[in-house]
Amino acid sequence: MLTDAPFFSDIADGPDGGRAFWCDTADGVRIRLGLWRPQEDAGESAGTLLLFPGRTEYIEKYGRTVRHFAAAGLTTLVVDWRGQGLADRLIEDKMSGHVLHFDDYQHDVTAMVDAARELDLPKPWFVLGHSMGGGIALKSVMDGLPVAGASFSAPMWGIRISAALRPVAWSLGWSSRSVGFDHVYAPGTSPQSYVLVEPFEKNRLTTDVESYQHMIAQVTAHPELTIGGPSLRWLYESLLGTRQMWRRPSPDLPCLCLLGSEEDIVDVSRVHDRMSRWPGGELEIAEGARHEVLQEAPRIRDALIGKLVDFYASVRDRHAPSGADAQAPGSATPSRRQA
Repeated sequence: MLTDAPFFSDIADGPDGGRAFWCDTADGVRIRLGLWRPQEDAGESAGTLLLFPGRTEYIEKYGRTVRHFAAAGLTTLVVDWRGQGLADRLIEDKMSGHVLHFDDYQHDVTAMVDAARELDLPKPWFVLGHSMGGGIALKSVMDGLPVAGASFSAPMWGIRISAALRPVAWSLGWSSRSVGFDHVYAPGTSPQSYVLVEPFEKNRLTTDVESYQHMIAQVTAHPELTIGGPSLRWLYESLLGTRQMWRRPSPDLPCLCLLGSEEDIVDVSRVHDRMSRWPGGELEIAEGARHEVLQEAPRIRDALIGKLVDFYASVRDRHAPSGADAQAPGSATPSRRQA
């Protein structure tokens, strides 16, 4: 059952009429869902986009991006994952990015899909997963998420850690569970929001000053939305979860993946490996872009959002609406393109 939740339209800068709902998961965690419907002049419905944000993110961060989707006739449903945004925080330290098991995010996905059905959101459905949300989305489509196509932005199919430090990360994460300090922040991180402590000149998110300032303004206006660094438990569970997914085959589902040429947060080699073995999958490399490819300089951002809109339209045109709950077959060979 959905009930009204706070929605901060003052910082979202999204389409008119955005709203949010509380939703309970099967394991008793309260999450928040945000909904934007298309503009009235957008014409016939183009379907629904299930948007899976990254770690530290929140519904309102995607308002500007959703403007483009709404103009194209897409309904968008966004989630605040457990442990971040306005969803239930899981430990006493509210600023820690924490999760008990990476698969726990699938409870949030199930609740989100149930809510989409309760709201009778138009089909076909698509998924867009950014960063950590890309890892969650990959697991979801592997397990049969009822979407007609999958798209990803800088997906966390692996975490960028130097070869020398990777064994340390594994051992610290594993041992922290048995000695009771798995809530401690991962080395090199803190309780503070990244955008509030990292100057623009050194940031790894975007090359666009205005977009970075917009992120700062959002978390300054509503600090309750943000979190700091990940816990050791989150780090270990994410390393374990992404390794388990890496061993599984790609689903036979239309796929578009966006990746910046200057990506420095997720494991780029894992993205290339996955897309090389995704039937019909397309990898779009955005030259000059960093991690937040959808919040980059306008010339980059607008081109990539256009690619996404065209991808959803092509999938919709190839498959009847009744096929939105089926995993539609793609073509035989993946491709790599430059934006």
